[in-house]
Amino acid sequence: MNSLPPHRPSTPGRLLATVSVGFVVTQLDVTIVNIALPEIGGDLQASVAGLQWVVDAYTLAFAVLMLSAGALGDRLGARRMYAAGIVLFALASLACGLAAQAAGLVAARAVQGIGAAAMLPNSLALLNQAYGHDPKLRARAVGLRTAAGAISIAAGPVVGGVLIAAFGWRSIFLVNLPICAAGLLATIQWVPRPDTARPDKARAGTSRGLDIGGQALAIVTLTAFVAAVIEWRPLGVGHPFVAGSLALALIAGGAFVALESRVASPMLPLTLFRQRTFSAAVLFGICVNLTYYGMVFVLSLYLQRVRGYTPLQAGLAFLPLTGGFLLSNVVSGWVVGRFGVRVPMIVGALTAFAGYTALHFVDAATPLAVLLLPFLLIPSGMGLAVPAMTTAVLASADASRAGTASAVLNTARQAGGAVGVAAFGALASGVAAQLVTGMHVATAISAALLALGAVLGCVVHPQAHRSATSATPESGAAASQAQQSR
Repeated sequence: MNSLPPHRPSTPGRLLATVSVGFVVTQLDVTIVNIALPEIGGDLQASVAGLQWVVDAYTLAFAVLMLSAGALGDRLGARRMYAAGIVLFALASLACGLAAQAAGLVAARAVQGIGAAAMLPNSLALLNQAYGHDPKLRARAVGLRTAAGAISIAAGPVVGGVLIAAFGWRSIFLVNLPICAAGLLATIQWVPRPDTARPDKARAGTSRGLDIGGQALAIVTLTAFVAAVIEWRPLGVGHPFVAGSLALALIAGGAFVALESRVASPMLPLTLFRQRTFSAAVLFGICVNLTYYGMVFVLSLYLQRVRGYTPLQAGLAFLPLTGGFLLSNVVSGWVVGRFGVRVPMIVGALTAFAGYTALHFVDAATPLAVLLLPFLLIPSGMGLAVPAMTTAVLASADASRAGTASAVLNTARQAGGAVGVAAFGALASGVAAQLVTGMHVATAISAALLALGAVLGCVVHPQAHRSATSATPESGAAASQAQQSR
C-alpha cells in the first residue's frame, strides 16, 4: 500500500478511537480463541499440543515480527503500516473461519499474527504523534487505549462463549471482519498523513534499514524454544526433538545478541536496555503476559474439562475479568498523571499477586463464587500496572524511536505470553486430576513472577512520564514531528 486516500481533518479523540480499534482486535484474538479450544479440538481432531499451537502460532508471529514492523513503521510511515496490518488481519481471519484442518488453522493464525504485528506498535506510534506534546494527556490516552485492549482481552472468553453457542467456533474469527472494516475506514478518514499533519514543518530524519539477519534469528530462537516447551511433556525432555529445539534456541539466541550488537541498524537496539526504566518495564511486561495468557489457557480447559461447563457457561464465568480491567485501566491514567509510573506498577503487581495466590487454592469442587475474588484481583492489578508500564517505556525512549521502543515492549510481552501458554499448557495436560495439579503449579509460578514484578516496579524512575518529551510544549511538538517523519 503506497498511499491511502485523502483523510478528513482529525481530532485527537478520533485518532485515539481509530488506533484503539487495532489494539482491540489484536488483543481480542489472544483470548477469544481459548474458550473455543475444546470445540476446535473435537471438530478438527487436535490434541492439547495441537491446541497450544493454535494459540501460539498467532502469539509467536505477533511477537517475532513486531520489531521489524516497528522499524518499518519508522521507515515507511506508521499510518501506512497500520492500515496494511488491518487488511492482512481481516484476510487471515477469514481463512481461520474457513479452515478445514488443524494445520490450516495454525497457518492462518500465524498470518493473523503478522497482521497484528503490523498494527500494534504502529498504533502506539500514532498515539505518541498525537499526544506526545503533553505527557499527562498522553498518559491518560495510553490508559484509555489500554483499557480498550484490556477489556477486549477480558471480554474475549465471554464474547467467544456467546458466539460459539449461537454460531459455532468459526464465528469467533469471522467477527473480526466488520471490526477490521470499520478500523480501515477510520484510518483512511481520520489518521493524518505524516506530510500533511504539520504542513509548516519539513520532514526530518532518515529511515533505518531492516535487519533481516536479526529478524530470522529472532524467529528461530522463539519458535524453537516454544516448540521445545510445548512438546517436552508428551515427548520427554530427552527426546531428540525437544533437546534439539532447546539447543537450537540457545545457539540462535546467542547469535542474535552478537549480531544485534554489531549491525548498523539493529532490529533490537541493545542500547535501549542501558536505560534502567526501559529494561525494568520490559521485564515487567514479560511477567504480566506470561502469567495471564498462560492462566487463561489453563482456566479455559479447567472450566470445560474439569467442571463440565459449556463454552457459553465458561465464557460467562470469565465475566468478572471485564469489570476489573475497565475500572483499573481508566484509574491508571489518572494515577500515572498524578503520581508517576512507579506507584501503579507496584500496587498493580501486588494486587495481581494476591489474585494468583487466591487462585492457587481452587480445585475441582471449589464453588464458582470463590473464583470471583481472584477473577477481580488479577485484572484489577494488571489494569492498573500495564498503562503505567507502557508510559514508562515511551518516556524512556527518544521520540524518533517510539515505534521501535513500543515494538520491543510488545514483542517481549507477546513472547512471554507464548511461553506462558506453552509452559502452563504442558503442566495442565492429561486427565482432570492432572489438570488441577498443573493449575496449582502454574498459579504458584504466576504469584512468584508478580512478586518479581513488584520489585521491578521499584526500579523504574517514579516520574518517567514527565521526561517523555522536552520540557516545553513547543519542543515536544518538534519531537512528535520528527517521529511523524519516520
